[in-house]
Amino acid sequence: MTKVDSKVIKILKNGGVGILPTDTLYGLVGLALNEKAVERIYKIKKRDKEKKLIVLIARKKDLKLFKINIDARTKKALNKFWPNPISIVLPLSDDKVFNQSIFHLNRGTDTVAFRMPKPRWLRKLLKKTGPLVAPSANLEGMSPAENIAQAKAYFKDSVDFYVDGGELKG
Repeated sequence: MTKVDSKVIKILKNGGVGILPTDTLYGLVGLALNEKAVERIYKIKKRDKEKKLIVLIARKKDLKLFKINIDARTKKALNKFWPNPISIVLPLSDDKVFNQSIFHLNRGTDTVAFRMPKPRWLRKLLKKTGPLVAPSANLEGMSPAENIAQAKAYFKDSVDFYVDGGELKG
């Protein structure tokens, strides 16, 4: 279990970005609904602006923050697959104004990918911070960091925190 202190939670809530272990790899994380944090991640990672990011959520009801409408069939599928390291692409609502307000997530498409991670510590963190984007901790085109030393080699002082979760292989 990884321990995340209140300082990291405060940094995230204030729009900061950092590196922490996720359920699959080290992620470069920031608040999903904070456009500046998301755009900073794109810049730091040198990520292609067309590529969307996965959003980590703590519980299914977090989907309401994105105005995602869940029908019975979708709910059944989500119950079957989550929590697990499985991303599910969901369609956005018909609310064009809201969808435009989350352009930083949907990149002009009508879908967003979500994942409810299996580790309890990570879901607890997400309950405290709100949904996070979490692309892999690497520069575009490079191999994902498998440890904090590799993440620091990629990002040096361009992020606000590092949380060490040991060696990770996705």
